[in-house]
Amino acid sequence: MKTYTVITGASAGIGKATARVFASQGKNLILIARRKEALVQLKETLNTNFPNSEVIIKVVDLSEIKNCYRLFDELEHLSIDTWINNAGVGMYSHIVDQDFMRTEQLLRLNIEAVTILSMLFVKKYADVDQTQLINVSSAGGYTVVPTAITYCGTKFYVSAFTEGLAHELNETKAKMKAKVLAPAATKTEFGAVANQVESYDYDKAFGTYHTSEELAEFLWELYQSDQIVGYVSRERHEFELSGAKFDYSGNSARNQVLQK
Repeated sequence: MKTYTVITGASAGIGKATARVFASQGKNLILIARRKEALVQLKETLNTNFPNSEVIIKVVDLSEIKNCYRLFDELEHLSIDTWINNAGVGMYSHIVDQDFMRTEQLLRLNIEAVTILSMLFVKKYADVDQTQLINVSSAGGYTVVPTAITYCGTKFYVSAFTEGLAHELNETKAKMKAKVLAPAATKTEFGAVANQVESYDYDKAFGTYHTSEELAEFLWELYQSDQIVGYVSRERHEFELSGAKFDYSGNSARNQVLQK
């Protein structure tokens, strides 16, 4: 049976680079983003370079949560083995200066869309062999970064939610694996969008950073591994694979016992 890898936020940055890596490995792709022209161009490039990889594009604004349900319904007839929730948005600002509309979009895309799409995928595919859910968080999903505390809060949620799901899938003997990719500074459109500027100099802002292509290779390494977290240290800027990082009270006598 033909299976597909879904990548959200695929029109640029880590998502675009990941599409290329997965296509180079012979994976069939479903690429999702808001920008139709960028998706069409990416599909044409992948078709030329990797003709054995089928590429389907879906133009969707995932910050409108109803679109998440509609998207999944549209994919009902296809078999998906990997779902990568990469779409997200950043924001650098002190809380006192934050715009409410941008904050609402941040919360919808980084938290609500990731949760709903993860739930839809798990409910259908949890007991299907060789399935994976990979949610892209951030090093800021494990460390609070000044002027980015709302963004970090959303990514702490992504990290905790996905790690918890990984424990839950393991304890219920599900076949699916849930994993977290946590990049540090990565040269993409992220910096300009998060700071609301036309151009952004990563050399001046960070000095040390990874490229989208490097992160895509890290994601592929995580995909191939048995580990839960692929983490880039903000201080050492090195990639490491590990088990879950947050404390988990899996065996606590104080846990609620579900009533059946």
